[in-house]
Amino acid sequence: MKKLVPLFATLLIILMLVLATISQKQESAIMDEVAHIPAGYSYLTQKDMRLNPEHPPLLKNLSAIPLLFMKGIKFPDNLKSWKDEVNSQWDFGFNFLYNSNNDADKIIFTSRLPMLLLLILLGFFIYRWAKELYGKLAALMAVFLFVFSTTFIAHGRYVTTDVGAAFAFFIAAYFFIKWIKNSTEKNLILAGIFFGIAQLIKFSLFLLVPYFVILLLIWVYIKWRENKQGLFKLLIVNCLSLIVVLIIGYILIYPVYFFHTSNYPIQKQISDTNFIASQFPFKPIYKGLMWMVEKPILRPYAQYFLGLSMVFQRATGGNTTFFLGDVTNKGWKNYFPIVYAIKEPLALHVLTVIALLFLAWQVKFKSYEVKPRKVDLRGLTSKYFPEIAMLIFLAIYWGASITSNLNIGVRHILPTFPFIYILIAGQIKRIFNHIHNKKMFVVCGFALGFLLFWYAFSSLSVFPNYLTY
Repeated sequence: MKKLVPLFATLLIILMLVLATISQKQESAIMDEVAHIPAGYSYLTQKDMRLNPEHPPLLKNLSAIPLLFMKGIKFPDNLKSWKDEVNSQWDFGFNFLYNSNNDADKIIFTSRLPMLLLLILLGFFIYRWAKELYGKLAALMAVFLFVFSTTFIAHGRYVTTDVGAAFAFFIAAYFFIKWIKNSTEKNLILAGIFFGIAQLIKFSLFLLVPYFVILLLIWVYIKWRENKQGLFKLLIVNCLSLIVVLIIGYILIYPVYFFHTSNYPIQKQISDTNFIASQFPFKPIYKGLMWMVEKPILRPYAQYFLGLSMVFQRATGGNTTFFLGDVTNKGWKNYFPIVYAIKEPLALHVLTVIALLFLAWQVKFKSYEVKPRKVDLRGLTSKYFPEIAMLIFLAIYWGASITSNLNIGVRHILPTFPFIYILIAGQIKRIFNHIHNKKMFVVCGFALGFLLFWYAFSSLSVFPNYLTY
């Protein structure tokens, strides 16, 4: 049976791909795609990143690659929104898609296909990490929760950064934790490369920096207590390694942004940066960006940090939203908890509650296989470090989301979903490992089967209207 598990996981992921592909055919461009698709095409054909600088280029590039093989696409470089205006992405985007004799439907559909590649890659990595932690059956359950996620299917079809951000957070965390637990040069380099890739996907991935620092400090403390090594030496060695990870990542950013600014006229980039950055309330950022953009060798980093600053500005400034009868740009602390509760299937919430209750029971009475009421926190932290790392990520990301003024949809907390699926699957696996009574095992098996059926049915029954769900 277990030999068939990888096959079942693959078939599930293929099913998700089919559902996402077919269901997108009936949908026109969503608002973000009007900016992202033309911007990505301009990056590759013009080597000029004047449009949509508030998002890194990698996902937009990916969406534009198939367009390079389409004949007859016209690039309206005579428009005022391209030549003269500052980041006039919406005007240019509408004109590119609908007013330049381009086949908008074909461009939109073709641009979305590479986004589905990230979706299925995320599914395979969820299976891989869950299998390493809990075994094949738990990995299959984690993939099942992912495949029938209405939110992932809905947003995995679009040329946006949301699923890409989930993919990047997950992969970067996976390779960083892998390096922490096995500090080889290969793992160090991979951690740096995937950190850099993450920074090229979405600027919210900057949260990986404090996340990595916290994980490293916890790991240093663990090894110090376990091996009785010098704390200061451990701290210095690991901090230097973390710096190497960050350096590798930011070195990777440079050639990508260099390509995207190579045909961006210097004076145009300076004037655009001046116009955008002058609106930042923190003037040292404005001065730093202007100093950087005027240095030819630093122009790629100037464009990167301009986008990063724009995102921080937007997160603090907020976005006007309607929620529970109120309209404001200040945000609500209860926005994401309520949105998550009402937009995810009830079966997932039931499984979450079961997993949390069993976790609490283990901690109180079983102490994770340690003698009752004698909890060894050092052993607990070391043995279950990947799980604790996932919980820390959930705390950081949820904390940042709840305190942010940017409340524009459940898609913004998508990066937390893969970790939730794995943690739920792991606890369910432990529940069945703990059951020794055959009748109880069968009853729990039927209960789990019912919840998974309910979860899948709630997804399949709304096909193809996943976004409205």
